Amino acid sequence: MAPNKLNSPGNTSTSCSQAENGFVNSFSLFPEKAVQELLQSPALGTDDHLIEFSEALRTVAKALRRVAEGKASAQAEATEWKRKYELERTRNMKIEHAEKSCLEHQADLDDVRANNCARQPTLCKEANGQSEKCCSSNGICSHEVLRDGAPDSDSKMIKKASFKLSWFCKGEQSDQHKHDIVSFERGNITTAERSSKQISLKWESCPQTVLILTKPNSVSVQILCAEMIRWLRQQKNLHIYVEPRVREELLTESSYFNFVETWNNDKEVLMLHTKVDLVVTLGGDGTVLWAASMFKGPVPPIVPFSLGSLGFMTPFYSEHYKECLESILKGPIGITLRHRLLCHVIREAAKNDYETEEPMLVLNEVTIDRGISSFLTNLECYCDNSFVTCVQGDGLILSTTSGSTAYSLAAGGSMVHPQVPGILFTPICPHSLSFRPLIFPEHVTLRVQVPFNSRSPAWASFDGKDRKQLAPGDALVCSIAPWPVPTACLVDSTNDFLRSIHEGLHWNLRKTQSFDGPRET
Repeated sequence: MAPNKLNSPGNTSTSCSQAENGFVNSFSLFPEKAVQELLQSPALGTDDHLIEFSEALRTVAKALRRVAEGKASAQAEATEWKRKYELERTRNMKIEHAEKSCLEHQADLDDVRANNCARQPTLCKEANGQSEKCCSSNGICSHEVLRDGAPDSDSKMIKKASFKLSWFCKGEQSDQHKHDIVSFERGNITTAERSSKQISLKWESCPQTVLILTKPNSVSVQILCAEMIRWLRQQKNLHIYVEPRVREELLTESSYFNFVETWNNDKEVLMLHTKVDLVVTLGGDGTVLWAASMFKGPVPPIVPFSLGSLGFMTPFYSEHYKECLESILKGPIGITLRHRLLCHVIREAAKNDYETEEPMLVLNEVTIDRGISSFLTNLECYCDNSFVTCVQGDGLILSTTSGSTAYSLAAGGSMVHPQVPGILFTPICPHSLSFRPLIFPEHVTLRVQVPFNSRSPAWASFDGKDRKQLAPGDALVCSIAPWPVPTACLVDSTNDFLRSIHEGLHWNLRKTQSFDGPRET
């Protein structure tokens, strides 16, 4: 996958060192120091041969740079083909599972219709309508979003609630009622305003199981958690899952909480999405990040209650949790689909781009920085088949739009609506006056590689944890993950976003200009 190791300084060789990274430090039959002196020292005007030789060296350096860019382009193309293959395979599996689920659902409805049509003809019509809506192309069924495999038929598992996500807008007269198509009419190209539409979740069967995740080391959160579990059990008769730590705290308080369930190992955590209908978080944005990190694939809807500091992703107030949960369990509710980044680390020793470490999913950002090193970070960046730039500074942030109000904002990046699909490309303290942040579209694959001539390794962190070292020759590949994180809205996604930046950051807050000053005549 990676170029050969560099020759040591002063070693004569028939191959160019660091050529595949676009930098030339030594040439065939010439030691590195001699070549640098020839390139940097001004040539005498009387020595025409030396001038021609110097120009030839520069031409060779440019050619080697193009070769390096060509190789990186080929690697990026191979990564993109792999990503498309995985997405296509996942999509086919979802379609097959959706067809199977719809057939089973239709069979159940046929049985109900056969038993009840004589007494309740209207009920049969509603059942048929629900069956058609389940397979409708106007919405997103729960089995298409949340399930990635059929559960074990032998396990004693509570049947998951089903729901459908659909577009909605404000008022029947709104111009947002447009088809999601691109039309060509008389040479004019028009497209639907997809980003203007909100997403609504409507339960097709009642939720049965709730997972509650809490912020640790908080007495007020422990008290609220115990109170909420009692209410959900006594008033709604729901099954409750909590973390092992929380279950121990509850049992220490009272043996009443014996009905609360938990998990025993990582394998059971991976299967939580097949059991849980709804996730409730009691904490701040960090608790939401923790909830998202528990699900390596599909994520159930998350209801985040604000018990933290800023709360960009926690619009619900804990004082009114009964009213909020009552409304959410009844539905329909507004949903924000927050995109995640799928990250792979490819080591220099790998034979090809398919030999990667375990993928990482991040909701906010992945950061590549210089760590404890005093040297500048040197990173080569590629977007699909195109060379982007070489980052020289403290590091680089690849952020989702949900993470645009986190580290990326502190580094000078723009604030972006969370439902805008894209990847933010934000440098950290770049040693350049013209290095401005970028926003890439959702379909691209970004590749960040540590070149062999880097003075020190780089360090990558994923949502502020799971820190990994990137040695010279290693690369980090990022793209949008196929499993978003659905979070419930207090009003809708736009209202919640604007409220969060107004209340959390006091965005554009200043005193209003007085009206009793001089006026234009």
